[in-house]
Amino acid sequence: MTASLNARNVTAALVAAGLLLLPLYTSASGNVFALTLFTRIVIFALAAVSLNLIMGYGGMMSFGHAAYLGIGGYAVGILAQEGVGSALIQWPMALAASALFALAVGALSLRTRGVYFIMITLAFAQMAYYVASGLARYGGDDGLTIYKRSDFGGLIDLSSRVQFYYLCLGCLFGGIYLVWRIVNSRFGMVVQGLRSNEQRMQAIGFPANRYRLVCFVIAGTMCGLAGALLANNTDFISPATMYWTRSGDLMVMVILGGMGSLFGPVIGTIAFLVLEEFLSQVTEYWALIMGPLLLLIVLFGRGGIDGLLGRLRRG
Repeated sequence: MTASLNARNVTAALVAAGLLLLPLYTSASGNVFALTLFTRIVIFALAAVSLNLIMGYGGMMSFGHAAYLGIGGYAVGILAQEGVGSALIQWPMALAASALFALAVGALSLRTRGVYFIMITLAFAQMAYYVASGLARYGGDDGLTIYKRSDFGGLIDLSSRVQFYYLCLGCLFGGIYLVWRIVNSRFGMVVQGLRSNEQRMQAIGFPANRYRLVCFVIAGTMCGLAGALLANNTDFISPATMYWTRSGDLMVMVILGGMGSLFGPVIGTIAFLVLEEFLSQVTEYWALIMGPLLLLIVLFGRGGIDGLLGRLRRG
């Protein structure tokens, strides 16, 4: 078996092919629910990929990453509420708002390390949550219903399940490609070097906070795009989207799939959400089953699913 044909690459190729061919299966079988479920999975996979950029490759354990989901979603929802339905306005505004928030959070949190960094990112996310809860004009705690999806001027019809799914999938593949280019660039090598040995990288002249901040903003912007997709998918956005438990879910998806691996977060998201859907249909106490299962995987499957696949190749 060649280096290019190993368990990781084969699994990634099979998952990618399955995602591409899923609409054909749903149209042939009439299983519309599968397309609905995997549209949600693809959106959260994009958010997990963005978190993996800073957590897996950059060593920045952000516990407030879901805030960008909410900010991107609220940018779309608020503009739609005010009569601005064009995606050419809504989506750039969602990306810009997420980037500015990430810039503010990163500028303060990156001055700290360890648990202090985690708590500052969490504090900012909770602040965004309470601000959204106080927006009475836009639903407050009850959330905001979006009556019309983003308009692409007839190029893409987001009311079509298949077209919207492929748009989400295109954004996911684009996000993965962007992360691959970043990780394999000089910039990405510096970010990974800072994760491994910050003192040595600073000693040879690399400004640690500047590199980390740029990486942090890129990840926040990518997650804001996922938020814009999520708002269009659910036709609804609420403060619960940016609550700390959602950030925890994103972290679990990344860890389950394998931190610091290109396709690991996608596999982790699929495993997490499919397992959640299956268990929720079996019992209302599904979280009591899922929690220990995830704990066992994390404890005994070092490196997540991607790590298990890597050990299969060595075996």
